[in-house]
Amino acid sequence: MHLPPSSTYLGSGTVLAALLALALGGCAATQVQAPPMPQAAAFKESGEWQRAALTMPVPDAWWTLFHDPVLDELEQRLLLGNESLKVSAAALASARAVFEASRSAFWPTLSAGLTDTRSATPEATTPTAARNPSNAVALSASASWEVDLWGRLAQASSGAQSALQASADDLAAARLSAQALLAQSYFSLRTAEAQSALLQRSVQAYQRSLELTQTRYDGGVAARTDVLQAQTQLSSTQAQLADLEAQRAQAEHALAVLLGVAPSALTLERATSLPTSPEVPQLLSSTLLQRRPDIAAAQHRVAAAWAQIGVADAAYFPALNLSASAGYRNTSLSQLLSAPDLFWSLGPTLAQAIFDGGARQQASAQARASAEQASANYRQAVLSALQEVEDNLVLAKQLQSEVQFQAQALQAAQRNLEITLDQYRAGTMSYLNVVSAQTAALGSESSWLGVRNRQLAALNQLLKNVAGRWDVVVLK
Repeated sequence: MHLPPSSTYLGSGTVLAALLALALGGCAATQVQAPPMPQAAAFKESGEWQRAALTMPVPDAWWTLFHDPVLDELEQRLLLGNESLKVSAAALASARAVFEASRSAFWPTLSAGLTDTRSATPEATTPTAARNPSNAVALSASASWEVDLWGRLAQASSGAQSALQASADDLAAARLSAQALLAQSYFSLRTAEAQSALLQRSVQAYQRSLELTQTRYDGGVAARTDVLQAQTQLSSTQAQLADLEAQRAQAEHALAVLLGVAPSALTLERATSLPTSPEVPQLLSSTLLQRRPDIAAAQHRVAAAWAQIGVADAAYFPALNLSASAGYRNTSLSQLLSAPDLFWSLGPTLAQAIFDGGARQQASAQARASAEQASANYRQAVLSALQEVEDNLVLAKQLQSEVQFQAQALQAAQRNLEITLDQYRAGTMSYLNVVSAQTAALGSESSWLGVRNRQLAALNQLLKNVAGRWDVVVLK
């Protein structure tokens, strides 16, 4: 067989390289795995563990536990309009593109080209250096493939896949955080409405008290100071009402931004009561934290960081590339595709860096330091999650008792106000006692609403801390 001068013969070196690729193709420089998640057997504040007979999981739409149709509708709108979630979704799309690009490295690259040039070279044999113009037409195709001897490409793809999973977890964490923030803003709005309704009732009552006191003063029964005290109490309550209306408007504006609309585009009707509080289960396993997307994201980033160590270590070993090229070359395009004009080449390339000034060593050290950093962040994320659940567990437990005690205090304050008003009308009690009783009743009801708001916030955070769900256990 006649070979063109530009061709290369596939000799013993190619065979040796191919055998080496077959023998070492499955090897990797470094094989690592992420460390297991540290966890406790149970939560400290969840009480005694008992044997369970039936488990009923909370639905994915965890906010439905508060039994508020308006909240349900807002949470559905959140997924469509929230701009922060769109940012996380775009980051996920970028990570997916990076992962797909890493997978494409396993495939050979193919390229083709067509060139048509006209050139002239000096003739060194003549003093005048006359030029002889000539044409050159070439049609070529080439292919190259990197044999993944040491698992560099596999580790890079594994790291990209872990980064993709971390981005997906980031999106889930952002979604969960936005849902919890919306629920908290909604609870604040409803609490402001309830307190505003309380102050409006109080303003009406204080207005009647002022009229009564003014009548008694006009009749010479009450002192001028009683009228001034009634006026002061009325004006102070009206000022508090104005402040609460501003808080209610700000909470509604915050909800609009969370939904991705302008504040002027959202108007919510006022409610007459606060949402109901779901009951915290008697048993709450710490393994619920494994479903938290932020912890899963931290774990996947550990896997990605350790995979990068394998990529860095693979640089110490030679890289094997198989390449081939073929084409036609002639001075005329019409006579290009002819057998005598065929040229081709085929062969391996085995390259190894001999001296790089310590670049590979520093890259490996940096990869290991990044892996240690990711592992520490992962462990810290787990510990912080455990603390968050413990904090909100004890808050939910104590606030339940506080709500009951505050309700009893409210009943007593309201009963005391009724008795004091009757005694004042009968002329056996000074108006100062009425003011004190009214202030106590208003403060007790306002405190009860504040505790209810804190209870809703604690339960909302607890549901967020266990990834929006828990196991309600029916005991034997």
